[in-house]
Amino acid sequence: MTKPIVRKLRCAIYTRKSSEEGLEQEFNSLHAQREACEAYIASQRSEGWVLVRDQYDDGGISGGTLERPGLQQLMADIEDGLVDVVVVYKIDRLSRSLADFAKLVEVFDRNGVTFVSVTQSFNTTTSMGRLTLNILLSFAQFEREVTAERIRDKVAATRKKGMWMGGVPPYGYRVENRKLVIDNERAEQVRWAFERFIKIGSGTELAREIAVKGILTPKGNPIDKKFIYRLLNNRAYIGEAVHKGNSYPGEHDAIIDRAVWDKVHAILTESPRKRAARTRADTPALLKGLLYGPDGAAFSPTHTRKGGKLYRYYVSQTVLKHGAGSCPVGRVPAGEIETAVMDQLRAVFRQPEIVAGTWKAARSQDDEITEADARDALTRLDPLWDELFAAEQARIATLLVERIDIGTDGLNVRLRMDGLSGLAREMIANPGTAARPARSQCQKR
Repeated sequence: MTKPIVRKLRCAIYTRKSSEEGLEQEFNSLHAQREACEAYIASQRSEGWVLVRDQYDDGGISGGTLERPGLQQLMADIEDGLVDVVVVYKIDRLSRSLADFAKLVEVFDRNGVTFVSVTQSFNTTTSMGRLTLNILLSFAQFEREVTAERIRDKVAATRKKGMWMGGVPPYGYRVENRKLVIDNERAEQVRWAFERFIKIGSGTELAREIAVKGILTPKGNPIDKKFIYRLLNNRAYIGEAVHKGNSYPGEHDAIIDRAVWDKVHAILTESPRKRAARTRADTPALLKGLLYGPDGAAFSPTHTRKGGKLYRYYVSQTVLKHGAGSCPVGRVPAGEIETAVMDQLRAVFRQPEIVAGTWKAARSQDDEITEADARDALTRLDPLWDELFAAEQARIATLLVERIDIGTDGLNVRLRMDGLSGLAREMIANPGTAARPARSQCQKR
């Protein structure tokens, strides 16, 4: 009768001590744990148990965390298939947290590793040991669920009372003594954003205006369209606390009147596509009515959308009537041609003969205007341009430009001297006036 072959099981001993006290001793707690574990492994030699050479020890580290060098090395060797059995003196040496303990067991199970507690008759290599483990984990799961329920019930009860439950406060509020308190400066910006949205009906345009005003999030990031829509839908601004879709009267003061809130949400219920289309219709293209092709045909603004992104173009009327290829310059990207025109205008504003011509034309209407005044007005328009809204840019472009001819060899921009002088007089009379009509113009968007 042949003796059955016993499969060797590689056993790793893990030891831990919470404090550093006594570790300097020649024979300390870690040595005692290891000695007891080695003796247990030796007693199981007939079962094929053999001790691995590597030592996995953590001295002076709490069992409430898994971030332990010795434990991390043990888990890495388990993942590499170098360990079959983990032996500990007591279960709490491995972890004092049932949740962390469950995470370790998941790794053990995934790699076919069992573990043994030598002082608690706990051995997952046996069916009874596995049953005990499952019972422990079931109780751990039960405890976690009961705790979660208590937390949820407490949060729900607190929100029903309108109390603040922590987290990042809404823009326009700050937290004092665990309560929301209005931040007056930011609250004014919130009120402005709501009122402005009522007038323009576009989150995209509102984001652009906010960028011009230089308003940032509490973390110092730019305010985008997503942030705006979260702001417009936050019922905290009308003095309410929300929990799981239900609103309750809050302890904090409201920033927005209910009438303003209702107007905003009447707009938000409308299709975003309709609002976007209306906004585009009310915002004239910069070069509309000014651009002509080599055959003398006018160019019309158009757009297309791909993958949620808007692409703007100017298309020749010749192409629209007779198809592609009927004009040597049939379609141009709007952004590129508008930038090219503005670059030419900026260069023109600095030319002495243009300054002199503008001054002479302006002086015919107001003899007190000096050449220095005209130069200063044209110079100020350059840095001011990027801060203007689209409608105001289009107004100024129509005022300054008579015609733009586009050909295969470039652009030819024809200016209106009377327009230059009129704009110069406007800016001299009231510096920054070019920017202000944007607000009245944009109210139609």
